[in-house]
Amino acid sequence: MKSLKVVFFGTPEFAKTSLQAIHESSHQIVGVVTVADKASGRGQKVNQSPVKVYASENNLPVFQPEKLRNPEFLEEIKKLEADVFVVVAFRMMPKILFEMPKMGTFNLHASLLPDYRGAAPINFAVINGEKKTGATTFFINEKIDEGNILLQEEIEILPDENAGHLHDRLMEMGARLVVKTLDGLAENSITEKPQPQVEHPKNAYKIFREDTRINWSRKSKEVHQFILGMSPYPAAFTTLK
Repeated sequence: MKSLKVVFFGTPEFAKTSLQAIHESSHQIVGVVTVADKASGRGQKVNQSPVKVYASENNLPVFQPEKLRNPEFLEEIKKLEADVFVVVAFRMMPKILFEMPKMGTFNLHASLLPDYRGAAPINFAVINGEKKTGATTFFINEKIDEGNILLQEEIEILPDENAGHLHDRLMEMGARLVVKTLDGLAENSITEKPQPQVEHPKNAYKIFREDTRINWSRKSKEVHQFILGMSPYPAAFTTLK
C-alpha cells in the first residue's frame, strides 16, 4: 500500500490519540500543527498541548503559528509537499490552507454527521439521551462540518454513560477511523458522498458557562441526562438559595 505524506492539525488529548495512530501506521507524518504554548495557573507555568508533547517526544516537526494565514507559515507547510492534511479537534482553517494538499484535507468529527455539527457533539449526544453516536471523517470545505463524508462508524451509548467516558471510547475509535481513511485514500477505495440533507439536524453549539446551569423544571430523566452530558467537563451546576 502507498504511504501517504501527512500534515496533522490538532491540539487536545482527543487529537493526540489520532496522531499516535497515524505515526504507528504505514503513513508518514511530515509536520504537526498545534496551538502556541500558553502560560496558565498561579505560577504562569507554560503548558504545551498534548499534540505538541507527543510530536516533540517522537521528533516530529512542530509548527505553532499564531495566525494560519501567515505567509511564512503557509510557505513552510507548502514545502512539506504533503499528500493530505488530517484535522482533529483544531480551529477553523482558511481555504488557502485546506486546499493546499493534492488529496485535500479531512477532519474527524465525533458524531454521525449531519447530526451534531459544532463544538460539543459528545456532550449533546448524551444530554439528548441518544442511544447511539459515532465518528465521521469528511473533507473540509468552507462551511463548518458540512463537507463530503469519507467514512462513518457507529457506537452504542451505554446506559448512564457520561460524556467523559464516551469521549474516551470515541477517541480510540476515531483514531482507528482516521488511519482507515488514510488507507482508503492511499488505495483509492473510498467514494466520498455528500452529507444527507436533513431539514433540522441536531446541533452541538459551543457550551458557555451559563449553558451548564441545571433547569429543575425539566423532567427528572432530562436533568439526569443533562448532568451526565456535562460530566466531568464542563460540569453542570446549580445554586442553593
